[in-house]
Amino acid sequence: MNPAGQVAIVTGGGSGLGEATARALAAKGAKVAIFDLQMDKAEKVAAEIGGAAFECNVSSAEGGEKAFADAAGKLGPARILVNCAGIAIAMKTVGKDGPHPLDLYRKVLEVNLIGSFNMIRLFAARTQDIEPLQGGERGVIVNTASVAAFDGQVGQVAYSSSKGGIVGMTLPVARDLARSGIRVCTIAPGIFRTPMMAGLPEEAQQSLGQQVPFPSRLGEPAEYAALACHIVENQMLNGETIRLDGAIRMAPR
Repeated sequence: MNPAGQVAIVTGGGSGLGEATARALAAKGAKVAIFDLQMDKAEKVAAEIGGAAFECNVSSAEGGEKAFADAAGKLGPARILVNCAGIAIAMKTVGKDGPHPLDLYRKVLEVNLIGSFNMIRLFAARTQDIEPLQGGERGVIVNTASVAAFDGQVGQVAYSSSKGGIVGMTLPVARDLARSGIRVCTIAPGIFRTPMMAGLPEEAQQSLGQQVPFPSRLGEPAEYAALACHIVENQMLNGETIRLDGAIRMAPR
């Protein structure tokens, strides 16, 4: 699919991987709707790329419905969805203070996994009814997992669970939506220079980057965005999870 002239929704588009993707899609001529809870950041990015920002809690059924309706009303029906919204915590299954709090585990799954599926189902329900493009294609969905889905480290049980769920649903959702001409792929990034990473000292960031076989550095959000755009443009990519990690395999800690 050529993004030019199409409406693209990017969740978590106010910062990090989502911001880079929103900018890349806009540069290719897409009309970008940013779904985020941090409206100050989302509105700033939207203003700079000629898009629009909409407040959205991705894990809320009602909030998601409203955001999709508002975006369609302002920009038109969407054909592209990129799920970048997510959170992370560091906590062991059993720590010094006892077992992992169940509410925190549930919160990570609510945002990362259920939030992604919520956006997928609402997007697909709308997109399946619009006219197909060349080749019968109606839409493209790009999800964000993590290498933690495969190489989860100590303290990543909640995060890895949520990202593993995203990997696990990629193929069945692609099969579910095939008859509607909607493709589904997932990107599993390695260690990237994101706001989460920015909280670490520069020395720690460099040390993490050196663990990557090649290139031995942190990934740049623009590199994630480039792959997301390629998935949109390459019609044969469907039902696949792609590691974007410089060949890293994470150690236990």
